Amino acid sequence: MRYTKRKKAVLLLEDGTCYDGFSIGKVGTTGGEVCFNTGMTGYQEIYTDPSYYGQVVVNTNSHIGNYGIIESEVESASVKIKGLAVRNFSDIFSRLSAKHSLQDYLEMAGIVGIAEIDTRALVRHIRHKGAMNCLISSEDLPIAALKDKLKNIPDMKGLELSSFVTTDKPFLLGSETAKYRIAVLDLGIKRSILQNFVERGAVCRVFPARTTFAQMEEWKPDGYFISNGPGDPASMDYAIETVRHILAANKPIFGICLGHQILAQAVGIGTYKMHNGHRGLNHPVKNLVSGKCEITSQNHGFAVSREQLEAHIEVEETHRNLNDNTVAGIRLKNKKAFSVQYHPESAPGPHDSRYLFDDFIALLQN
Repeated sequence: MRYTKRKKAVLLLEDGTCYDGFSIGKVGTTGGEVCFNTGMTGYQEIYTDPSYYGQVVVNTNSHIGNYGIIESEVESASVKIKGLAVRNFSDIFSRLSAKHSLQDYLEMAGIVGIAEIDTRALVRHIRHKGAMNCLISSEDLPIAALKDKLKNIPDMKGLELSSFVTTDKPFLLGSETAKYRIAVLDLGIKRSILQNFVERGAVCRVFPARTTFAQMEEWKPDGYFISNGPGDPASMDYAIETVRHILAANKPIFGICLGHQILAQAVGIGTYKMHNGHRGLNHPVKNLVSGKCEITSQNHGFAVSREQLEAHIEVEETHRNLNDNTVAGIRLKNKKAFSVQYHPESAPGPHDSRYLFDDFIALLQN
C-alpha cells in the first residue's frame, strides 16, 4: 500500500534506539515488551493469542495483511497484542472469504502499529541486546516525552498477567455426554487447544485462572489441563498451589507453555526469563523418548531451568529444543503428569505435535 497519506510513526526501544516509519492501525501511543515472531503465516492467530498480552509484536515475514481477516482464525475473543511492527503492510487483501482488511481490524481493536521499518535490523538488535520494553507512537510526541512514558512500562519479569486474559466465569465446550471430562485452568487459553480436545471426544469446562482445585473437583473431571498464557510463571503462586493439589490427588495433568512452566514450579523446578524467547512456527524439537524430531509452533519468553530439572530425581526431560537445547517437555515419573513448552495445537500449523493430545486422552482412558 502507499503511505503518502499516513502519519509518521516512531518505535523507541528502552536502550534509546529509534526506528522511523508510518502509522498503521489506530493513531496513538502504546508500549510493552518487544518480541519477534518468525512465522511466515498466521498473523491473525498471533495477534489474538492471549500469551502475547503485554507485548509489541514484530513480524519477521516481510509482507503482512495480504490475506485479510476471517472470524474462524481468531484464537480468543479479541486482539491481545499491545502493538505491532512490520515491514510491508497491506490494507488490500486477496482472499475472497475475508471480511476485513488488517488495517480495519487493527483500528476496530484500537491497536497502534508502525510499518515501513527495517524489521531485519530491529530483530538483529533484539537478538543481540535481548528483550526489552518499547513504545510505538504516531502522535508527534517529542522523543523526550516518549522516553518518560517508556519508564512507566513494567518489566515482564515478575509480572502476573493471566488475571487480565482469563475467562470471567466457567463455561463448557463440547457435549455434556462426551466420554472424557477435562477441567481447564484458563491462564490465557487458545481456542484451537480446546477444539483439539473436543475433536477427541472430550467435554471441557474452562475455569478462571484463580479457581481452586476443590472448586474444579466439584465438576468431577477425569483430568486437568493447565493452559498457555502471558507473564512470569514465578509470579503465579495461586496457579502453582492449584497444580500441587492436583498432583497430590494423583489426577492426570497436561500442561502447555505457561502450563508447562507452572507444572515445573509446582514440583520445585524454577524458571527463568530468556534472552529473547522463542516465537514462530518453525522451531525444531526432539522427542527424547521416540528419537523423532518435530517442527513446532512456539511462543514463550520464559523457560524451565535445565540445571534444576537434571537435579530432580522424580522428573525427566521428554523434549528438547534443538536450536538452543532448552527444556521443551517434561514428565513426572511417579504421577500421571506431563507438559511441553511449545504449542501442539499449532494453529495454523505445523501439526507434527498433535499426538500429545492423543497421549493425554490415553492417560484419561487408563
